Amino acid sequence: MRRISARRPRSALPWLLTLAAAPAALSATPEVPLPAPPAAAEIRGTELGFAVFQQHCVSCHGNPAFERAPSPAALRSMTPERIYTALTTGVMKSVGDTLSDQDRRRVSESLAGQLIGAARSGDASSMRNRCPGNPPLLTQGGTDWNGWGNGLANHRFQSAEAAGLTAANVGRLKLKWAFGYPGGTSAYGQPSVVGGRVFVGTDTGYVYSLDASTGCVYWSYLAHASVRNAMTVGPIKVNGRSSRAVFFGDLKSNVYAIDARSGKELWVTHVENHYATRVTAAPALYRGRLYVPVSAWEGFSARVLDYPCCTAVGSVSALDANSGKRIWKRYAIAQRPHPTHKNSRGIQLWAPAGVPIWNTPTIDPAHHALYVGTGDASTYPAPDTSDAILALDLASGRVLWSRQIYPNDAFIVGCSGGGATENCPKVVGPDWDIPMSPMLARLPDQREAIVFGTKPGEIFALDAARQGAQLWRMNIIRAPSAETASDITGNRGPLWGGALDDESAYFGLSAGGVAAVRLSDGELLWHTPLNSTAQKRITHSAAATAIPGVVFVGGSDGMLWALSTQDGHSLWSFETAHSFETTNGVPAHGGSISSAGPTVAGGMLFVGSGYAIIAGEPGNALLAFCLQ
Repeated sequence: MRRISARRPRSALPWLLTLAAAPAALSATPEVPLPAPPAAAEIRGTELGFAVFQQHCVSCHGNPAFERAPSPAALRSMTPERIYTALTTGVMKSVGDTLSDQDRRRVSESLAGQLIGAARSGDASSMRNRCPGNPPLLTQGGTDWNGWGNGLANHRFQSAEAAGLTAANVGRLKLKWAFGYPGGTSAYGQPSVVGGRVFVGTDTGYVYSLDASTGCVYWSYLAHASVRNAMTVGPIKVNGRSSRAVFFGDLKSNVYAIDARSGKELWVTHVENHYATRVTAAPALYRGRLYVPVSAWEGFSARVLDYPCCTAVGSVSALDANSGKRIWKRYAIAQRPHPTHKNSRGIQLWAPAGVPIWNTPTIDPAHHALYVGTGDASTYPAPDTSDAILALDLASGRVLWSRQIYPNDAFIVGCSGGGATENCPKVVGPDWDIPMSPMLARLPDQREAIVFGTKPGEIFALDAARQGAQLWRMNIIRAPSAETASDITGNRGPLWGGALDDESAYFGLSAGGVAAVRLSDGELLWHTPLNSTAQKRITHSAAATAIPGVVFVGGSDGMLWALSTQDGHSLWSFETAHSFETTNGVPAHGGSISSAGPTVAGGMLFVGSGYAIIAGEPGNALLAFCLQ
């Protein structure tokens, strides 16, 4: 996996011949003792190794000149322990010796989509807090928080009755229990609360079912890769038997249905073959169909000249919820990637590519439509579906309309300034994706609006009845008069998600703090900085969550806040970036809250603490609060 130019195949021959029998050779390699899990302070994760792989490995793996080298897809089918062993003492030791142990670990975890040691340490059967029984899920009549946005419209709002919390009593929230993810470093799976149980995925690949009140564990299920998205729970019929299933995806683009009571696997469907794709956001469930978004990590280091940039494309697949069978699939770019030219290393380049979909689809039954926000392109020129709101027909996946927000955004990490290579886009864009789920809002004049924020700090409302025609546009980072892209600099705005009630929308900001805008016209109502200063920038890019009178948001410093929706003043806060005693006896430490938001249900507040993707403070804690 060292970097070897395609022009010098003889230098690669000795170890490529050894790999000829792979993956059989890899599976026959005796496992060496694996390294102890790193301390929580070490930033770790399955994304980080993609850069190592692209910089050091793709000159052979996936290169047509070296047909006998296992493809990235073949490597992806192996466990992280097997790859690490091969790099350390096995058939690829000569390659592994050129890498640091940290890079060997990272590339192993990246290719496998799972953390080393996860399979042996995270099973519920070894935990001390097993629930004494396994009763049927409760039917609580609207007190659940299901999926990413708690409803088809992705409002991220909980009613007063379902929340069991108010602006008057939220200041009395106290920690009730904590649960530790064994070996985890990013608690980025947003908890769902359904039928009195908490369902949550982890970066170790385990999915857990916990009792919401006590934190005892009912079951665990080990997926094929890390699980970053929220769980979506809904009805399913298998072999004529009706029950409830937990639906989710993983970082190898697998989608699962698991029996909600027992944790038994019902079906698994692979929705995308490209090794750099993944399911980052929760699927949306509507009338027996599961709508699954696919994102990609290809552009992280695709500027390396040994890499055949670029072929990964975002998509949405509709699956039959009962069987997992695909009904339709729609790529975010109409044209499939095709060969364009070769760079100076002789590596074939491709286009068009990119436009990942990072967010949970929003369902609009009235217009029989599904809405997603799309990311930037990784090749030039950027297609008109990049940085856009895309509307798809629920039945067929046909594109109903597309409204591009920022044109010409073709972006690869590291291509700006002196880092540009032949693989980089001719014009490097600003990286202004739309990572968050669009939110459907009913305006005071009864128009249905699609409301969302963008990375540079603009908030938009589009008319759902008029193919996304713009209703209003507001820049909440700079002056209200800044209405064009040229007026905005930096990625300082909302990132993973906003929340809204009947009158306002609320957004955490990458620049720091929380802002509220009026739904009728987009006017900025208030902005609360939340401890960000010129000397220390604290981001609040995690998704916001609202109940009547309160908006919750977490920060990169680990602080969890409850603010008044009236004027943004603080009602309550809690420091999560420290150690916790856990119900399952696993050492746990909180860290950054930088992607998934809190969930509120039945008088309790739940949040994961820890985020170590490229940057941030690691953590492996799930925290549950109640009134005391």
